[in-house]
Amino acid sequence: MSPRQLVTPAAAIALLAAAAVLLAYDRKIAAIFVGVSLVVFLLLRVVAWLTMAIARRVPRPNNTMLRLALTNIYRPGALTPSVVLSLGLGLAALVTVTQIDANLRRQFSAALPERAPSFYFLDIPSAQSANFSQFVGTLAPDSKVEVVPMLRGRITAVKGIPAEQLKPSSDAEWVLQSDRGISYADKVPEGSKIVAGNWWAPDYDGKPLVSLEQKIADGLGIGIGDEITVNVLGRNITATVGNLRSVDWQNLGINFVLVFSPNTFAGAPHTDLATLTANLSTPADDANVIREVAHAFPSVTSVRVRDALKSIGDIVTNLTLAIRGASLVTLIAALLVLGGALAAGHRHRVYDAVILKTLGAVRRQLIGAYAAEYALIGLATAVFGVAAGSVAAWQIVTRLMHLSFTWEATTAALVAAAALALTIGLGLIGTFMALRLKPAAVLRNL
Repeated sequence: MSPRQLVTPAAAIALLAAAAVLLAYDRKIAAIFVGVSLVVFLLLRVVAWLTMAIARRVPRPNNTMLRLALTNIYRPGALTPSVVLSLGLGLAALVTVTQIDANLRRQFSAALPERAPSFYFLDIPSAQSANFSQFVGTLAPDSKVEVVPMLRGRITAVKGIPAEQLKPSSDAEWVLQSDRGISYADKVPEGSKIVAGNWWAPDYDGKPLVSLEQKIADGLGIGIGDEITVNVLGRNITATVGNLRSVDWQNLGINFVLVFSPNTFAGAPHTDLATLTANLSTPADDANVIREVAHAFPSVTSVRVRDALKSIGDIVTNLTLAIRGASLVTLIAALLVLGGALAAGHRHRVYDAVILKTLGAVRRQLIGAYAAEYALIGLATAVFGVAAGSVAAWQIVTRLMHLSFTWEATTAALVAAAALALTIGLGLIGTFMALRLKPAAVLRNL
């Protein structure tokens, strides 16, 4: 293709990219998407070139049809670049979505342990805490009620540096952005494990101490012996970090980023937070608890844990459905382009088939040769699509969603198998059409 012939497609691509960025709601995200798409297309060109180079350099097999398949991959006018470019991007997008979807579903299925709390109860007046625990216990016999004090506070300084001047890591920024729920305790909270320092004695009465969640402490650059200042009830309280904890947030129990020594808030007004862990078998039992608590303690807010998780799960499901739809559109477009590429090469297939049949090749041999060619091209495309899609999903899950990532081999294998089947299937459709033509009729028109 001459430089002049490249001007029109290059201008069309530039115009489309500019429109995608300028007309987008978030131009930064759109620009990133366009940039990533261009990089992927360049990578696909490299994959096609590598596939052709490898096919050119591998030792020639003794099998004639397999040798023909390898030759077809790198010959002038080969379908390799068209197939890799058309199918690779859609396949990578599909792998990305399926990996993200599988990881999100795994996270949410694991987020509700067998003994997760059934309810959270918020804003319990501390003076009524004992009565509340007894009342809820009568509603759900053999249940477990956990009550902890809760206040609201905002971190104003770390190691004497004002919060506005701090530069925390991305996963710790949120703890500085608004008021946080804080608590105090004389023993290590359930679901926490001390990883540095020591817990204070139950009767500790010295300077205020605080226990900090380890990842947040790392993100803020704070450690044992450093000071942190929190504004609580309009008063700045400076406490020394006495220990760091790792917290299992997935057990859904009560836990806080900041837990102070009890003497820090002696006499301070506060409300309590409670959980009820019970074997309530029916929705009617749950509704009865909510109704009775609302009647006896009007100021208390009841939150059913499973309802909250279901709402989050519905949001995630709708989001993944939308992304799947967009990926499906991309894949359909890729298949249309693939079909066009195969159709464009149909004349060459007819010519090859006629010459080979004239030289004595039988239908079965030609089908095997073309199937091997499409399988090798599809395999190269599938390997790239699975690799690129898995890396993209890993980055999104770990960096944007801040979740653990597990590579779903079964999902990736199914997508790769589907790509192989599509490539071979569409390719053989054109092959069957070419093989139906009579050699004599074609040779007369050459």
